[in-house]
Amino acid sequence: MMSLVKTIITILVMTQNPENNTLASRLMPQKFGALGKAWVITLIIICAVGLYAYYTQLVNGLEVTGMRDYTSWGIYISNFVFFVAISLVGSLISAILKLTNVPWRTPLTRLSEIVAVSAIIFASISIVVDMGRPDRIFNLFLYGRIQSPIVWDVIVITTYLAISVLLLLIPLIPDMVICKKELGNVPNWLKKIYSLLSFNWKGTKEQFGIIHKSTKILAILIIPVALSIHTVTSWLFATTMRPGWDSTNFGAYFVSGAFVVGAAAVIAFMYAIRRQYNLKDVITEMHFDKMGKLLVMLSFVYLYFTVNEYFTPAFKMKKNEVHHLHSLFAGEYAPMFWITILGGMVIPSIIMLFKSGRKPRMMFVLAVIVIIGAWFKRYLIVIPTLLSTYFPIQRVPDLWKSYSPTWEEWSITIATLAGSLLLITIMVRYIPAIPIWEMQEEENKSLKSEES
Repeated sequence: MMSLVKTIITILVMTQNPENNTLASRLMPQKFGALGKAWVITLIIICAVGLYAYYTQLVNGLEVTGMRDYTSWGIYISNFVFFVAISLVGSLISAILKLTNVPWRTPLTRLSEIVAVSAIIFASISIVVDMGRPDRIFNLFLYGRIQSPIVWDVIVITTYLAISVLLLLIPLIPDMVICKKELGNVPNWLKKIYSLLSFNWKGTKEQFGIIHKSTKILAILIIPVALSIHTVTSWLFATTMRPGWDSTNFGAYFVSGAFVVGAAAVIAFMYAIRRQYNLKDVITEMHFDKMGKLLVMLSFVYLYFTVNEYFTPAFKMKKNEVHHLHSLFAGEYAPMFWITILGGMVIPSIIMLFKSGRKPRMMFVLAVIVIIGAWFKRYLIVIPTLLSTYFPIQRVPDLWKSYSPTWEEWSITIATLAGSLLLITIMVRYIPAIPIWEMQEEENKSLKSEES
């Protein structure tokens, strides 16, 4: 451990010399170039349009949306489930791979934690957006009944957010000292933030021991909480008497699907960071190959639960399920359903079975396809079911029997997606996206093993 402390101190000394092209200096946050500034401006504009649409919704109420008595949940809830699914990546990479001591996961841990924190924040925002009276969100905390699955969801989301933030911040402490030393030409407000987040870090053996112990405890805690958040979210649907939701398979179905989209999100982020920072020697083809194999395995597990989810009701063909299944397999939503299943899950998995399909650029393209397919899969979970009621509502306009999101809904939904990307971009701009001290620790271990 003392050798690790010496290594960190050496980094701090070396990085003050601009001629040294150390690993630490290469992993430092960088200023945006022209492309980066254009990216940020685009995201801000999208968010601004979404805020205007939300202002319109606040003033006029949910009447501006396409939601009616049949479809009381719309793309807002689809978006919520999507963000909750992506947030599982924090427990997948940071916790499971860390606890199983998988050596190649080190450059990916902070990437996954950044994605997880951003996703769970905007999952919470999506719930608030769905409320006609957002000021009443406090009533869930003041008057919520523990018998309600909605209260369970609030509890696990809050807990998961707290643990995810700690899992991001605690391993970040040593890197804040490195940033403070390395980045000499940063504004004073940023230096103060680095000083605040370094928590008087001295790099002693005891402090490193505390970090290792704390992250291990958090990694253990986040796994059951992560499984709970996706299981409880599935119960919001499964405890409702609706065709397509009345299933005991929903918990496993949601968790397996979340692992898939979470892994895809990390792969896409890996490629972007690797390309932006020119880190081909840090995030190597081996990492894409390993993540590709992991994504294939997770996709086949998800495919298994998907087949289970549809095969059983399709075999029984209960009267109440007929409309729902027909709308998915051969009706109004059939094109979206088959493109999502085949194009967003089966075909990418088949391509990634081959080594050439697990190369960085191909993996990035496939990961983006999987992410897009995952969003539309959540749409298919929510909307067709709501339009397939057990008891048809009497004397309602025909318009209510279908659902088409309005421009306000699309604007707000796209703005939340842009907002999550903007938050990720801001974090990557000011904190190291790859843990410097952990990379040095791994390098130190490798050197010791080679010497022995």
